[in-house]
Amino acid sequence: MKKKRSQPATRKPRTDALRNRERILKVAKGAFTRHGAAASLDDVARQAGVGAGTLYRHFPTRDALIEAVYRSEVEKLAEAARGFAAAMAPVEALRAWLLLFVDYIAAKHIIAPALNSVAGGPSRLYEGSRGLIQGAIDELVKSAKKCREVRKDVDASDLLRAVIGVSYVGSGGDWQQSARRLVDILVAGSRPAN
Repeated sequence: MKKKRSQPATRKPRTDALRNRERILKVAKGAFTRHGAAASLDDVARQAGVGAGTLYRHFPTRDALIEAVYRSEVEKLAEAARGFAAAMAPVEALRAWLLLFVDYIAAKHIIAPALNSVAGGPSRLYEGSRGLIQGAIDELVKSAKKCREVRKDVDASDLLRAVIGVSYVGSGGDWQQSARRLVDILVAGSRPAN
């Protein structure tokens, strides 16, 4: 009888490797924001306090790094929804997340030129992130409905579309302030009538 070979156990990344990865992502986001896709990866490694080999071990190509920066921002947004839901009343969690979503859109606008350089274009990245974002707001709205803090006819997708719309309609630098005011209007308008 043959012995079955056991699969090698997948190792968890070391703590220092995770810290290096996070530092690289943070520095890269700033570099892509300032210099676009042409940002120097050697400068990113140096500013993150790692060697070029460490950067390329985590992110073998420029596209891989750009994609990781974008995905990291989306994951932080989704994680924030869970944190807000655990720490705040449902309608306040929804408001806080929508305000954070405004900041996410602003960052996305800034890094868009780098995202446009990714092979296949940014639409593949946007498609992949849509589910995380939609899932986050769906849970927040569902919780607020359950506690009767928002009306039953409130649609999470409508809230997203309204905030996104302000970011694309507003061509001036003040669109973020307008979007923040809109969040308060949307939340107030979502409350049940007394």
